[in-house]
Amino acid sequence: MNNLVRCPGLYCGRELLPDGNWTECGACPRGFRTNMSSACVSCEDVPTFYDWLYLGFMALLALVLHWFCIDMVAMRRSIPKEVIVLHLSALFEILAASLITLQLTHPVGSFSIKSCKARKLSDWYTLLHNPSPNYETTLHCTQEAVYPLYTMVFVFYAFAVVLMLIVRPLIAKKFLPKKGKFSIYAALYFFPILALLHAIGSGLIYYSFPYITIILSVLSNAAHFAFKLNQTMKSLLLSSISDIKNVVVILGHWLLHGYGVIAIATLRGSSIHPAMLALVPLPALFYILTARFTDPHKLHTE
Repeated sequence: MNNLVRCPGLYCGRELLPDGNWTECGACPRGFRTNMSSACVSCEDVPTFYDWLYLGFMALLALVLHWFCIDMVAMRRSIPKEVIVLHLSALFEILAASLITLQLTHPVGSFSIKSCKARKLSDWYTLLHNPSPNYETTLHCTQEAVYPLYTMVFVFYAFAVVLMLIVRPLIAKKFLPKKGKFSIYAALYFFPILALLHAIGSGLIYYSFPYITIILSVLSNAAHFAFKLNQTMKSLLLSSISDIKNVVVILGHWLLHGYGVIAIATLRGSSIHPAMLALVPLPALFYILTARFTDPHKLHTE
């Protein structure tokens, strides 16, 4: 029986053979990760709450883009029945793709996941950490050290596209025949872009998505109010509670903002206090209260 000798590099490992010997240093199989002794061990961790928030963010990102594209092609001030049906179709596609992805992830047929915990940023980019002992030959040890958080997103995108191509054309043809198809074309553009962003920046997104969520929700909230023709405090406040579409959009912003606040608290290891959620309406209230000070008609140049 060979003694276990530690491998060079951060992610090179050895597998235990049936005869008790160890293999040469290399990449661990999928679902395994090297430990401190360079032995390939099975991923048996349970995803943390933050991991679930990250996966939820990736699904929410696709859903919000779907809804945004549907609204853009519909170009309606209100939310008619036809547009609502398309929104529900997008919601069904994302939920179904998420459930199928969970069912097909190890252990298959269960909503639980066995994973390897992400310990640092380099865990997402093992390709960049292949060692070259004595600067002679390179050991190729690229593997999914954060199994299955990396590949799950690609599987989810694939199922989301397939389900969209099966379900959406039928609904769009019946309820919004002229413009509904353009929401499908838009998704066929943004899904490859999302996949490319995930392939390149998955680790950066994993550690920064709480801040991305809050920044995007604040900017989107400001843009929503900025498109109002009447920028008086009274008009903005009344339209926010009387117009159903405005109410839905503002509540959506609040939910995203709250999601980001909870994710930041989880990332920093803080306990989630209910008082944190009092910050959720702040961006909308701040815009309404300060809009009159930024009215361009009141600015005078010498």
